[in-house]
Amino acid sequence: MALNHDPEGPRVEGDQLSSWETGGREPRRAVVSVLCVYYSATPRALGLSGEPPSVRPTEEALLPVPAVASPSSLADRVDAARRSTNSALAAGTVAGGQIDLLDERLLLLRRQYLYTPPEGMLTQLLEELDDVEALVRERQTTSVHVRLTEMTALLATLIADSLMKLGDLRRSGVWYETARFAAEESGNLDLRARVRAQAAMLPYYYGPLDTAITLAREARLLTRGRPTATAAFATMAEARALAQIGDSGQAELRLREAATIYERLATGADDDAFAFPRRRYLLYLSGTYTALGRSSAAMKTQSEAIALYPVTTGIDPALLRLETAICLARDRSGTEACQLAAAVFLQVPEEHRTPIISARARGVIESLPGPNGRTRAAMELRELLASPGGPK
Repeated sequence: MALNHDPEGPRVEGDQLSSWETGGREPRRAVVSVLCVYYSATPRALGLSGEPPSVRPTEEALLPVPAVASPSSLADRVDAARRSTNSALAAGTVAGGQIDLLDERLLLLRRQYLYTPPEGMLTQLLEELDDVEALVRERQTTSVHVRLTEMTALLATLIADSLMKLGDLRRSGVWYETARFAAEESGNLDLRARVRAQAAMLPYYYGPLDTAITLAREARLLTRGRPTATAAFATMAEARALAQIGDSGQAELRLREAATIYERLATGADDDAFAFPRRRYLLYLSGTYTALGRSSAAMKTQSEAIALYPVTTGIDPALLRLETAICLARDRSGTEACQLAAAVFLQVPEEHRTPIISARARGVIESLPGPNGRTRAAMELRELLASPGGPK
């Protein structure tokens, strides 16, 4: 090894270097320490340890070896770099084109939400929310801030709904609160109503029903009688919850109001989680009829609704068929009801077989009158729901 002379480095005479390198003399310990600091190397790497190096070091060997990033940390760095670049390009305010791109991505997620299992969907929603949050923290114009808070409200609503499907009720509830807060911040009246109507689903399925009625009613009043999809949705949500507590008079009134609103709506998109296509209208109508004990009308509605769903979809068709089973149970066809509920439960793909499906299947057993709850079919359904392949 040739230790080069350097006016900025340690002063070492040429004959000293030659002697050290050939092993004729050993340098003093203090000199070795200085050389190690200067060359950022160990005594062994410099050949000054008294031991022959196993491989003659090169200049490259004296350089630190960079650590190899793990795939996960690398992905995190890639994402962080992209967000940092976007923020730098925004320079304190987001360009209209960047907001439009975010809108396009959010619309794609709203479409995917209709058929993607909730656990996988949750990951995508949280990633998208990270991007929106990063921009919200920057100084924005008023119009841009409004659009970002609207996006936040929509994403938080879908996150809350995913958590509800997964049975994480506490987190679902607080995420619905976040969604309502963001909607209020946006000042968008229709969005404020929509988030409330969506939030009513959590207490509708898991209680208390009074809260579901209150949220749906608030949503309906916020629409101020305008013929919008949100108005129809909120009114149907209120009717369904009223029917569940046995208030048939008010439930029927809301059904008539919703029908009037729906008839005035223009045909809209049916591939958006925030749309209210006819199949969703019929889903709520089915729930109302089922709760009111109008089994014949309910089963007819269920058949019509199921026929409107695409092949690739979420859990709505399963919920409709479980309502058919509830109708059968109340009409004293207990064995048929339990067998249908078991078949529906097993036919739902495992990634979609979340606690909300289990809860509705248990509702079939709870609807069985008198001794029907102790029949063999009912016991088999209970065992299925309690099995490892049942609720998670």
